[in-house]
Amino acid sequence: MIAGKNWAGNYTYGAKNLHQPESTEELQEIVSASSSVKALGSRHSFNDIADTQTDLVSMRKLNQVVELDPVQRTVRVQGGITYGELCPVLEAAGFALPNLASLPHISVAGAVATATHGSGELNGNLATSVVGLQMVRADSSLGELTERDPEFAASVVGLGALGLVTELKLRIVPTFRVRQFVYEELPLAAVSEHFDAIQASAYSVSLFTDWRTEFINQAWLKMTDLESTPSESLFGGKPADDHRHPIRGVSAENCTEQMGVSGPWNQRLAHFKLEFTPSNGEELQSEYFVPRSQVGPALAAVASLRDSIAPLLYISEIRTVAQDSLWLSPAYGQDVVGFHFTWQPREAEVRAFLPTLEAALAPFSPRPHWGKLFEANPAGRYPRITDFRALAQRHDPTGKFRNEYLDRTIFA
Repeated sequence: MIAGKNWAGNYTYGAKNLHQPESTEELQEIVSASSSVKALGSRHSFNDIADTQTDLVSMRKLNQVVELDPVQRTVRVQGGITYGELCPVLEAAGFALPNLASLPHISVAGAVATATHGSGELNGNLATSVVGLQMVRADSSLGELTERDPEFAASVVGLGALGLVTELKLRIVPTFRVRQFVYEELPLAAVSEHFDAIQASAYSVSLFTDWRTEFINQAWLKMTDLESTPSESLFGGKPADDHRHPIRGVSAENCTEQMGVSGPWNQRLAHFKLEFTPSNGEELQSEYFVPRSQVGPALAAVASLRDSIAPLLYISEIRTVAQDSLWLSPAYGQDVVGFHFTWQPREAEVRAFLPTLEAALAPFSPRPHWGKLFEANPAGRYPRITDFRALAQRHDPTGKFRNEYLDRTIFA
């Protein structure tokens, strides 16, 4: 079976074999027999993080809810389940996850392993909901970790270096409802000056811009029903008079409901509807996280490159993520602001430009999203990187889970 391409179509997997195990035991047998193996989630990474020379394992058939514990407020799921599959089960039982990424179609294990995130100044990335995990180790044994284990903080955002995750236990919260409001044309100067107030104005805030002008095109405010209805102006931005897509001129029919209409958390926190299945994405993505305390200068640094960014860009999104203690999380030890870039599918030109963008952000020690396009080696910006390398070597002494990506970004 040929592994094929990633979701964006910009990367072709080089593995010789693609396996689709239907049980943990079958997965253990694959790992035992292989010299080089990696797990494949929903293929939403834009680089070679999930590739390997020999055996790729699609977790797609391991996609069940194993247990929902309403007393402990946890849910145990198999690694191949997507958020789109999990969220309706939680909502039907009266529970929720604190946050979601832009798309609900991504796998839970893949999102967790790469510290994928939503937004909100009090919300950590999706990995911070994890309270336990199970993985197949390099010797094919089954390992279980909880928050009490010393290796837990290293293993949650593990980039696939420590094992293949088969199950995760997530902390859940009582269900809640969300209303979504969109404001347009916020002056960039006002956003820089009042960034904290803007972020505090809603449960989750996303700022979209094409960097063509001195304005943020749109601000998306996702507010719980317990929060007050926003004012008629948001630091110069005016309420949109209809539903909006982040990209100017594109139909909003696939976007989650806006205009202040209340709905369940799982139908509002993501930007796009579950019914909209993005089978292929004609785009590329990069994202860089900088300390929230440096957001003003970082905004100015990116804006200074607008003449180079705009011709390559579809849209850019700016979001906040709360700090955590997960060793390889971009929010390790600090609240961060993510500068996300959705590029046109012009990979050679985008890659040629990324060193310029990274140089502009260099004063802020940016940490890139592990699953997206970047050029600079980020390992030195993680205080526990030496400890992580030692842990990976101990659990995988022959490099069964190593690949070119890990050699380049973690072990170089």
